[in-house]
Amino acid sequence: MVDVHLEWGPRAVEVFSDWADVVVVVDVLSFSTAVDVAVSRGVTVVPCAAEPVEAERLGAQLGAQVAVPRDKTSSVRPYSLSPASLTLLPANSTVVLPSPNGSALTAQLTWTGRAVVAGCFRNAAAVGTHVASVAARVGVLAAGERWPHDDSLRPAFEDFVGAGAIIAAIGDAQLSPEAATAVAAFADASDDLERRMSECVSGRELIGRGYDVDVNWAADTNTSQTVPVLVDGKFVPAAPEGSVRPGG
Repeated sequence: MVDVHLEWGPRAVEVFSDWADVVVVVDVLSFSTAVDVAVSRGVTVVPCAAEPVEAERLGAQLGAQVAVPRDKTSSVRPYSLSPASLTLLPANSTVVLPSPNGSALTAQLTWTGRAVVAGCFRNAAAVGTHVASVAARVGVLAAGERWPHDDSLRPAFEDFVGAGAIIAAIGDAQLSPEAATAVAAFADASDDLERRMSECVSGRELIGRGYDVDVNWAADTNTSQTVPVLVDGKFVPAAPEGSVRPGG
């Protein structure tokens, strides 16, 4: 039987590096949603911390496009964490996608030797089914957000409920109390998910900045069959047979 644990933020990287066979990174607004949208369209995604110098270095090294903050997009740099913007990328291209939460955590996970998957509402069923088929111990990493006054972790509704959607799709499993509670939270929210996503703290923040569409994209549930797996530090679709290769 699959054993599933849920943990939050940077500390989870350390915990899961010693325990999990596979780690599912859940950053619904918006890193893991953006990864699903891009990889579904044949784009390779390179995660990195939200440091412009590092993102530019990786972009130059890989010959990749570099995503910029939403409020800094332009005709020259149109790509950002806004999922809709990544639909403009041509298939078979590569994009460096920095963010302070999900992307930064994924970049840290590349050094652990664990297999890594990006999960969100859009691909929850596909990811849950996939990890259940390849791993005995699944770590679900809810990225959370940051409090502005001290940059400490702020647990986020959307990541907790998104984790619950993925865990529910794993099926018969031994769940930690945190994982079981996330499943219950998803069951409670699933019939009214779009409204709750719009009214949670992260949703209100994005809507207040004019990015309503990002919340709408993120709230779509099980509209994607893509399972983005980290291979050599890059997110690509899982192999047809469902294997997950460790990122490194």
